[in-house]
Amino acid sequence: MEIRKLNALRALAALIVFVTHFSDVSGWFSGRLGGGAGAYGVMLFFMLSGFLMAHLYCSQTWSAANVRRYVIARIARIVPLYLVIVTVSFVLSLMDNNGLYTIPNAAALMGHLLFLYGDSVLWSIAPEVQFYVVFIGLWALAMNKPGFIYLIVVVVLIALFFSNFPKVYGEFLGIPYNEFNVLRSFPYFFVGVLFGMNHRKIDIPDYLKSHWFILSLVLIVLMYPSFSPITSDAKNRMWLSYEVLLVMGSIFFAILYLVPDTNVLLSNDLTDFLGKISYSLYLLHLPIIRIVEHWEFSVELKLLASLSLSIALAYLSFRYFEYPIAQWIKRQVSTSRSVA
Repeated sequence: MEIRKLNALRALAALIVFVTHFSDVSGWFSGRLGGGAGAYGVMLFFMLSGFLMAHLYCSQTWSAANVRRYVIARIARIVPLYLVIVTVSFVLSLMDNNGLYTIPNAAALMGHLLFLYGDSVLWSIAPEVQFYVVFIGLWALAMNKPGFIYLIVVVVLIALFFSNFPKVYGEFLGIPYNEFNVLRSFPYFFVGVLFGMNHRKIDIPDYLKSHWFILSLVLIVLMYPSFSPITSDAKNRMWLSYEVLLVMGSIFFAILYLVPDTNVLLSNDLTDFLGKISYSLYLLHLPIIRIVEHWEFSVELKLLASLSLSIALAYLSFRYFEYPIAQWIKRQVSTSRSVA
């Protein structure tokens, strides 16, 4: 059964990243909506990913056939558009054109293709793919010994805290890698996994549910460095702050469990649409913002043009490339297995 509110969270995550980059590039609101605040959108994406993987698969039997279907589904969803963008970015970079993202040489290309490194917004794909690999092990534990998952999550969080999130990055044989991005992201995936494992078990009393809990989303804005009342370094450390993890996890819990499923702001055709194209919107918006910034428009018109063009391109990508190619991959794999 589809949880429509999750589409709204996907849409919100993509829009947070969009607004952050637009503010950084255009100076909108003096850049106060930027400054790395797009991290909160990516955090939502990662928690959503962890939640959905656990919600969809932990109730299924861990078997070779099911794991194979899981891997194909993940590849079909994430990889095709990513490969196209990486390839085109590489070709353009060789032509001294950074119209997409900067991938200046074969070593940088390999870093992207091996999901070890990513330029600009592409950085988040490596943690996503590496989490998919880790989740296979968590799924196996969920079948027989789910308690170990809680132990693993606690141990990982403690280890990351006392090791100050190891700065593991550099080059290997000239190929760049950045496992620091992966390590700082995993707590958000794991929180999502814990919610997903228990989603069917948690029964919130009706008297606790209220449409007013949607206001918990305002807490995201209050964590923006320019608006935060926080005086500690948590507001600047973002990924490295467990206070931020606590707030983002609380927001996720409130929207998922405390806001009624009938909330019209979270469950409607527009949020369903934006949620479906959110991956394309996330990957494609920044080049459009940079192009529009050169136009002789007011900043408000640049915002409208950037958002409209980003949504239009994301829709075309989803409608005519992402969805068809994902279905084709699944059919090809299914056909080849039937023939075998």
